Amino acid sequence: MTLRTANREELANYLAQTLNIAQYRDYCPNGLQVEGRGEIGLVVSGVTASQALIEAALDLKADAILVHHGYFWRGEDARVIGTKHKRLKALLANDVNLFAYHLPLDGHTELGNNAQLARQLSLVGSDRFGEDKLGWLGGPEADANIATVGDLARLIERRLGRAPLLIGDAGQPLGKIAWCTGAAQGFLGDAIAAGASVYISGEISEPTVHLARETGVAYIAAGHHATERYGVQALGAHLAGHFGIRHQFVDIDNPV
Repeated sequence: MTLRTANREELANYLAQTLNIAQYRDYCPNGLQVEGRGEIGLVVSGVTASQALIEAALDLKADAILVHHGYFWRGEDARVIGTKHKRLKALLANDVNLFAYHLPLDGHTELGNNAQLARQLSLVGSDRFGEDKLGWLGGPEADANIATVGDLARLIERRLGRAPLLIGDAGQPLGKIAWCTGAAQGFLGDAIAAGASVYISGEISEPTVHLARETGVAYIAAGHHATERYGVQALGAHLAGHFGIRHQFVDIDNPV
């Protein structure tokens, strides 16, 4: 059987258009971050371009790695030393491409992290809020059978395989549900202004607790990694279908 491949530049251009990367002012470059071989037959996806993910991709003989968290973040040490050197050396020595999409993957209405988290949690989005309209606002599907904040937290635990941290009254009836994956705890104020009764994100900071308690809007920290596993999987599967190439998601465990 002849395995199909996709040209690196064609794949990069398709991703740029599909995710509309020019729309976002991001903290990192979106797109091809490390150039490898010109033809791509197998894409390995993962949340973060860690050494563990790179080694797993090399074991699978991947031609490209697709992630949400890549490299070259604004304000980071530009020197290629330590872990950065080790990661880049592994990619370059093995001619493996690295594609990374941060805010564009959060924001996509079908393949994005927030859209895919909604699918996992049986939520329906009706509005958007926050910077770049990254936050989603909506409610449960009609047959989701969740009526309280506690019901929602238990559903999250079942679907994501991780017990979330709930700040607020578990017995509080559900109103509007807001969500934004990852480290979007700073959007809590925007979610409150948008009329949410509960807000789901990945991480939590010390001020988040006080704001949730004092406003009566429940906050659920469901895990940065746990909430952002689904967008990159959907994007990788979409690429495989569009170009006829292979895709495999590798989940590198991260309790945060």
